[in-house]
Amino acid sequence: MSALIRQLKYLLIPAALMGAVAITTAMQPAAGPLERVLSRGELVVATRAAPTTYYVDQYGETGLDFELAAGFARELGVDLRIVEAGTLDELFQLIHSGKADLAAAGLSITPQRSRSFDFSTSYQTVDEKVIYRLGAPRPRGVEDLSGKRIVVLAGSSHAERLALLAEEVPDMDIVALEGASAERLLTLVDEGHFDYTLVDSNAYAIHRALFPELMSGFDIGQARLGWAFRRDAEGSLRHSAQRYLTRAKADGTVARLEERFYSHQEHFNLYAARSFIRHLDDRLPQYTQAFMDAADATGYDWRLLAALGYQESMWDPDAVSPTGVRGLMMLTLRTASEMGVTDRTDPYESIHAGAAYLRKIHDRIPERIAEPDRTWFALAAYNAGFGHMEDARVLTQRMGGDPDSWADVEKYMPLLRQARYYEQARHGYASGGGQAVIYVRAIKGYYDTLVWAGTSERHTRTMLAMVD
Repeated sequence: MSALIRQLKYLLIPAALMGAVAITTAMQPAAGPLERVLSRGELVVATRAAPTTYYVDQYGETGLDFELAAGFARELGVDLRIVEAGTLDELFQLIHSGKADLAAAGLSITPQRSRSFDFSTSYQTVDEKVIYRLGAPRPRGVEDLSGKRIVVLAGSSHAERLALLAEEVPDMDIVALEGASAERLLTLVDEGHFDYTLVDSNAYAIHRALFPELMSGFDIGQARLGWAFRRDAEGSLRHSAQRYLTRAKADGTVARLEERFYSHQEHFNLYAARSFIRHLDDRLPQYTQAFMDAADATGYDWRLLAALGYQESMWDPDAVSPTGVRGLMMLTLRTASEMGVTDRTDPYESIHAGAAYLRKIHDRIPERIAEPDRTWFALAAYNAGFGHMEDARVLTQRMGGDPDSWADVEKYMPLLRQARYYEQARHGYASGGGQAVIYVRAIKGYYDTLVWAGTSERHTRTMLAMVD
């Protein structure tokens, strides 16, 4: 064999091998969505900021959808990264483009959406409520929508439902707003700009404390909420999510999250009231003395501290969040260290530290602010942060209100989620501004109930035992 032939032979072998490798590689299936998540060690979830889904408080990221997504990421053994979308269109584009693995944002599963995206099994069912302002005739059926101005979120299931009703119900004036939150829609009705809006029952429950003049007229339909995924025949990630959500419903995880995020806000809801009374009987007596001792040390009414503890953890010393907040008073590591706590799960330490921390904030509030407003400001700062509370007071003064009156400040604090207001604030965007208002109102409600329980015939024995 000549040298030339030998040279060609050895050149051809690598080429053949390369071809075989290429064919073998082509025969291997492309990595599915679950494999990609596991490979990069990160689950990317698209959502929209809302009290029902995802928000950031002084403890970090939280919200029902966030907590569920965090649990799913833990089950997969990967990190969770949240990507916020300003509108529903942006949310679905994140999924369609592959920039997010799934969308968890309280999304209703509708026929129109299901033509473009795959959905998980439903993890919640909500009623779609028609909301109106007290003093106006109550709408009782779809025929009452005729001739009315109705505002909804653009791209929402509510907009889809009204579009289907348009031929049946004449003269509806429907306005669809891009990126509008439930809070914004309710505000527009509350201020008389529109006759009605449509919101889901969970959003209504959370926001109703902020809008006492708004009522539910009737339920226009029912919706199942699920996570959305990019259309994929392999579907491994969606199937894993299906199994996780099914278990979360079966083992009570979803029910506990609903109680945690909704029952506190709908204080006058029968279910929440029953839950509170039950915990009043079986949990509070164990910690009453600790609350009383902390009250003696800090000068607060022990029932106010107990109301704060219930809002934080429902008097559960083992309460914990994915962000690391822990204990009966849900202390961060930083706060626990600042207050000298060695064991956040020790209820006595937690209660005393929480009370001392509230007092520390309280003492920073200007002395000219009279009680009980000064305490309401301290509670708002305990929840949203002192800086955001101060920004709300500055904004209130700029808007012509009294910055030393909580009744005035609570009207403007939610505005710190809107760019035209938070861009001028020293501490910037306050996603928990509206949440802090609801937080304070909830604690007021629990405090009032504890005072009532002390005179209630049913609970006289329990309350006397706690005092003893």
